[in-house]
Amino acid sequence: MSATISPDATPPDAAAEREAVRDAILAGRTSLGIEFGSTRIKACLILEDRPTGVLAVGSHEWENEFVDRIWTYSLDAVWTGLQRAYADLVADVAERYGVRPDTFGAIGVSAMMHGYLAFDADGEALVPFRTWRNTTTATAATELTDLFGANIPLRWSIAHLHQAILDEEPHVPRVRFFTTLAGYVHWRLTGRRVIGVGDASGMFPIDAATNDYDAGLLGRFDDLVGERLPVDGVRELLPEVLVAGQRAGELTPEGAALLDASATIRPGIPLCPPEGDAGTGMVATNSVAPRTGNVSAGTSIFAMVVLERPLQRVHHELDVVTTPAGDPVAMVHCNNGASELAAWTGLFGRFAAAAGTPVEADDVFEVLFREALDGEADAGGLLAYNHLSGEPIAALAEGRPLFVRTPESRLTLANFMRAQLYGVFGTLSLGMRVLDEEGVAIDRMFAHGGMFRTAGVAQRFLAGALDAPVAVAETASEGGAWGIAVLASYLSSSADLDLGAYLDTRVFGEAEFETVRPSAEDVAGFAAYLTRYRAGLAVEAAAVQAL
Repeated sequence: MSATISPDATPPDAAAEREAVRDAILAGRTSLGIEFGSTRIKACLILEDRPTGVLAVGSHEWENEFVDRIWTYSLDAVWTGLQRAYADLVADVAERYGVRPDTFGAIGVSAMMHGYLAFDADGEALVPFRTWRNTTTATAATELTDLFGANIPLRWSIAHLHQAILDEEPHVPRVRFFTTLAGYVHWRLTGRRVIGVGDASGMFPIDAATNDYDAGLLGRFDDLVGERLPVDGVRELLPEVLVAGQRAGELTPEGAALLDASATIRPGIPLCPPEGDAGTGMVATNSVAPRTGNVSAGTSIFAMVVLERPLQRVHHELDVVTTPAGDPVAMVHCNNGASELAAWTGLFGRFAAAAGTPVEADDVFEVLFREALDGEADAGGLLAYNHLSGEPIAALAEGRPLFVRTPESRLTLANFMRAQLYGVFGTLSLGMRVLDEEGVAIDRMFAHGGMFRTAGVAQRFLAGALDAPVAVAETASEGGAWGIAVLASYLSSSADLDLGAYLDTRVFGEAEFETVRPSAEDVAGFAAYLTRYRAGLAVEAAAVQAL
């Protein structure tokens, strides 16, 4: 469905196809998507009228820092990384098609949701970027959950602001604007302080009837903080909310200079509303309709399920956000995803190199994932905890990655790798079982993220963990960068089609998904693993206290 359109394509009309793509690139009949992920900044170029095909990609690796007990990325790294990812994409276009773009039909920016970026009246940052990974807002989140009657997780932007108010941080009187990472980048590129409704729903609760911040809850917050708020109302500090398909500004000359260090790109290009990685994941998997859902696995892992009805009660494991079109979604968000799995895979790769037989990183993953298929259904009694940072669903303020076994466990490479893969889905499964208890129905579940590139392994284990069919498309490893490029393309069609219809007819109409149905053995095996996993959380909590 989303295979890269190659200049070396084999059909007889390949030359004509390549020439048509060249013309489209030069004429700007393309859409550019940029996503700031946890470990990579990715750029993705697609045709505006044929958004299923990926023309070119670019990327730049980066990593969060733990500075003064805060997980952060420097703002300098944001712009350096953006320019390098964009330059990498331009180089890929030049290699494939022999041209370099200087304009696009539309641009979209996406990034990790939640967190806190605060600015003064002059637009200067007041504190380092506080990412979704921080768990320092427990007091504020609890107080707001009680006040609002809705779960406010620790990572939400309003929890960060309220905690800063409670702690009487010196920057609070100077705050005049706060936003997410996607909202920040979009603001600097366009001059507009706006945000897509999906990303906004991780800042402050959204009213589904208005697709805007809940006015009643805004009033409750203002009454709670009173004169401690530096303006007349918190709404003055929040970005304007837009839904998918609305024009969200144009690339300014200043923004063009921030994006393209070569000063080639022309200003005036329209941008779609900036979105969070949850929203772009829903788009990338066509999971914006009720009773659909998706799992996105990377540094974090989260599941999104579009709701038919409101949840019956508040659950700390679930927060309600929205699709990019504003429909309510139950989100199970876990701070820790595949990073610990990747660390172990790197260890095995280093062993191969030290033994004189170096193996490419992707091949190491392939071999180890395939080995996991030979493991016992319950991973042989082994346990793996992937908690590098705090994990609210598991009631952990901090993380300590652990591998645990008993004398009766069967320690084999196959069982070890299955335990590591199960561990990625462990905390997620705790939250998904709460959805089951709520009676939330799911017709189809999609998965995307790099760990699903090895066909049929992580996908099979996730199906067993959820006891539901799991589908993976060829976009699985492209994920959000492709998703936000599709949202940028949607700007030209939003007057005629709602987002769901656009995805069904223009994007996924001829899509093929590989679907794996859960086996009874895998379901029972993971259930046994999860029972041990719950019990072993006491060991994890003790490790946090002791180490």
